[in-house]
Amino acid sequence: MIRVLIVDDEAPTRVRLRQLLAAHSDIEVAGEAGSGVEAIQMAAELHPDAILLDIQMPGCSGIDVAACLPQPRPHIIFCTAYDQYAVDAFELHAVDYLLKPIGRARLAQSLEHLRALPPAAERPGEHEASLDRALRGQPPSPARFLVRSGGHYLVVHESRALYFGTEGSLTRLVADKGEYWMDPTLNDLERRLDPARFFRISRSALINLNAVTEVIPLTGGSGEVLLKNGQKLEVARRRFRDLLQSLAGVGQT
Repeated sequence: MIRVLIVDDEAPTRVRLRQLLAAHSDIEVAGEAGSGVEAIQMAAELHPDAILLDIQMPGCSGIDVAACLPQPRPHIIFCTAYDQYAVDAFELHAVDYLLKPIGRARLAQSLEHLRALPPAAERPGEHEASLDRALRGQPPSPARFLVRSGGHYLVVHESRALYFGTEGSLTRLVADKGEYWMDPTLNDLERRLDPARFFRISRSALINLNAVTEVIPLTGGSGEVLLKNGQKLEVARRRFRDLLQSLAGVGQT
């Protein structure tokens, strides 16, 4: 059974897709989301095998959703009324790209492609790495991070993020108003995020460059950064010079 999440901001489209999928006995609709933010939350909770994903949605586009999905990412079939996103979709290793209105035969063809693919958890690491490279190649836009908060998930905008740290197998996001836990590792985040805005200062910390207020050199070639919340973090000696260069490039074209 292939579990699918339907994501579209228009309710009639979600109803139509559900009706079309009902004709396929091996497809189960795991849930529906009416926005990109809701899609990110539901994908983390439901772990679908695939997502039928609209691209142009208010607030958080389908491209944003793809960037926020934790590994292993579900397969994606983009559904949109606009064909100008086709190249971006295939660079993101989408299974298919369906133009609205979506016909029964065209959807069936897309599902055949989906059936032939290995489950997300069995995909080789090279596939995830190439997807990360494609995501980094998209026009830079503010990142969003899916974090745990009690029994549900929150979406934290990058403007609130100060730094990411690692504790055991979990990643801690320290924001301007609180600390949260999230699933992606620091290595995952480093590969995915724009290096012009985020920098790995050590094995255990990845910072938002816009959160740095002061850089303090130390003897031996290492240093510290002072963040907006008053917290100091150690910068590894081998990363200190690169950090200065990155900070000098913030805001430049």
